[in-house]
Amino acid sequence: MCMLVHMTSRNAAATRQRILEHARSQFARHGYTAVTVKGVADAAGVSPNLITRYFGGKDGLFLAATRVEIPVSDSFDGERSALGSRLAASIVQRWFGAPGDDPLLVLQRASGERPEAAEALAAFLDTNSLEPLYRYLRDSGLDDASARSRAAAIDAFVLGVSTRRRVLRSELGDPAELQAWLSATIQRLADG
Repeated sequence: MCMLVHMTSRNAAATRQRILEHARSQFARHGYTAVTVKGVADAAGVSPNLITRYFGGKDGLFLAATRVEIPVSDSFDGERSALGSRLAASIVQRWFGAPGDDPLLVLQRASGERPEAAEALAAFLDTNSLEPLYRYLRDSGLDDASARSRAAAIDAFVLGVSTRRRVLRSELGDPAELQAWLSATIQRLADG
């Protein structure tokens, strides 16, 4: 009996993960409005009832599919003189690493359709990008006002480039060229 329960829970976890992968992909490609529970269920090879069971419906599925993690702390290990290089490498790796499945891309695309997505994106960026960047710049020797304004400039620049190149579906271009350009521009903003 225990073996059967263990196998069932392991299969449930795998099924839940498969549903989330297909949901991320569809939300990233088509936005919130165009995606249906049935479409995600069909792509994942499951019954739509499982989406209701695991996520409570489309809204719950969207929230689960847009949980975002960005290891920004890795970019803040080191001197400020190389901050642009570290941040650019992390950004380019994310943008080219999982095209179509990036929860941050899902949130960006949905933010124009759903106020909750816009609020979630703003809160996420404040907590996981803007504030840690501000603290890093302040701790690297900048006064409070300079650290805050430079962090805001870097945050706005990266979000703008991300929106233009990823959300509006422009070509990202060559990864090495993009990384070099991002690196130089972020560094100029960090240096003031």
